[in-house]
Amino acid sequence: MAARPESSNSTKQEQQHPEDSASNRSKSNDTGMVIEGYKVEGLSIAGHETCIIFKSLNLAFDIGRCPDRAISQDFLFISHAHMDHIGGLPMYVATRGLYRMKPPTIIVPISIKEDVEKLFEVHRKMDQSELKHNLVGLDVGEEFCMSRDYKVKAFRTYHVIQSQGYVVYSEKRKLKQEYLGLPANDIKNLKSSGTEITYTVTTPEIAFTGDTMSDFIVDEANIDVLRAKILVMESTFVDNSVTVEHARDYGHIHLSEIVNYADKFENKAILLIHFSARYKKEEIQGAVSALHPPFGGRVYALTEEAVGIYIRFTYSVTRFEVAFREDNVWLDC
Repeated sequence: MAARPESSNSTKQEQQHPEDSASNRSKSNDTGMVIEGYKVEGLSIAGHETCIIFKSLNLAFDIGRCPDRAISQDFLFISHAHMDHIGGLPMYVATRGLYRMKPPTIIVPISIKEDVEKLFEVHRKMDQSELKHNLVGLDVGEEFCMSRDYKVKAFRTYHVIQSQGYVVYSEKRKLKQEYLGLPANDIKNLKSSGTEITYTVTTPEIAFTGDTMSDFIVDEANIDVLRAKILVMESTFVDNSVTVEHARDYGHIHLSEIVNYADKFENKAILLIHFSARYKKEEIQGAVSALHPPFGGRVYALTEEAVGIYIRFTYSVTRFEVAFREDNVWLDC
């Protein structure tokens, strides 16, 4: 039995950069958006839920509340232990077991591996189920081999608790220059004799930050993060109602910081996520579309799924919404 994919109630996403339509690299559809050839799905609201899915890579970054579309991904990479990023972890494993899928592989920061093991032991005891999975603790700088063609490396991020991001690398083997043009039989014989006839080209494809301050941008060890084809990064605050200092106090990034570091990003596309629930979709899109080219033409915002949760949340506290905003309760996300 396969997991039922979530349906999307979002309308077609507006073109944020119509001036770039001839070479537009981002398309939206019913269940996600396509950026640089990769379909990206998921949802992300600060303090509520973050789960970003790359279906073609069979992976998800963070699990949020375990959205249905994440269940079919065999690999899950957790950035840190805040509930809006890890809360759905037991449900992810349990649901895969219910559907008789193979046990998933879950990569977590090495610093929380022992606690995650304890978490599953508690759930096994309460649920009387096996909750089969493969748990891998990965430290900053360490690599995990997903397949013959892809590996993932953890990089340092700067949040209020222990955290890390991940870079996905593609690995392609190419024939060495000296063997180009040789007949197929000669190449086969060389390979059979044990001669190394290929070399490996490693390319950073996707980088995911999770929650972090902007310090990761100037960390010299994170150069591949800024070179990945797609950088998925948080931008919790996007306007002047919140200061950069406040964002940093809570371990987050303000959009103005991203603009200030624009010359450091070599990425072909930057997908901003983790916006505060205080913002409406139109406010986020307005802030992003106001970014000046050429940098602005590479920046996209994940907002379509977020708007539904925003509406449901504000509806439940309608009578108190104004007071909440004035008291800055939502600023803490």
